[in-house]
Amino acid sequence: MKTALSIAGSDSSGGAGIQADIKTMTMNGVYAMTAITALTAQNTTGVRAIQEVSPAFLQAQIDAVFEDIFPDAVKIGMVASSDLIKVIAERLRFYEPGNIVVDPVMVATSGSSLMKTDAVQTLCQELLPLAAVVTPNIPEAQILAEQEIRDEKDMRTAAKTIGDRYGCAVLLKGGHSVSDANDLLYADGEYRWFYGKRIDNPNTHGTGCTLSSAIAANLAKGYGLEDAVGKAKDYISGALAAMLDLGHGSGPMNHAFDLNSTFGQ
Repeated sequence: MKTALSIAGSDSSGGAGIQADIKTMTMNGVYAMTAITALTAQNTTGVRAIQEVSPAFLQAQIDAVFEDIFPDAVKIGMVASSDLIKVIAERLRFYEPGNIVVDPVMVATSGSSLMKTDAVQTLCQELLPLAAVVTPNIPEAQILAEQEIRDEKDMRTAAKTIGDRYGCAVLLKGGHSVSDANDLLYADGEYRWFYGKRIDNPNTHGTGCTLSSAIAANLAKGYGLEDAVGKAKDYISGALAAMLDLGHGSGPMNHAFDLNSTFGQ
């Protein structure tokens, strides 16, 4: 069985972060392992508290995985501070795994900030050059490309700027009032659109984590980047189309576990 490592934060509500990554990787047929960067107290309405692990403990987790079960792919999600980003980058340069997927998690779906300001620059300098593909949404891409994104032309410009600047492929996710549900892949100087229909579903907590984890799982299984992205997009689109409702009290949320139970592969 192929293996994948998620380096990310924990989500106590189970719909995003490490929990979503484990569920998604498992249901996409790879053995999931983790290195937790932070504990969060959060749900679909917001992040209430974040407690980071120490850099030394994060390194110990990464070393423990690589020294025993070398991953076929690595997905990196929420990393809130520069010190933790530097540890991840140093260990990845040491072990040299392939198929590194970076999901630059800066802001939660609820709008809560998940990354310190100085960490953004460190992410760009240390992690993006190591990535096979980076998967920003529109707000994240605006920060990484240092430009406003208003339409599909801007998406093309931003994806090229990020990809050329950091030497990685870029999957720029549509939505956020731009390009409906169409995602743009920029790789090796070429563009490819992955078209999708916007699904009227309020249950979007954790969809970015799920998509990037599915891409990592497909890369681990040996698919090329375009096929890995296409299969991942089909997977999450099917999950959202199911209109799963786990709501209680403050509103529904879309947990990867239930998505995967319905659309297991």
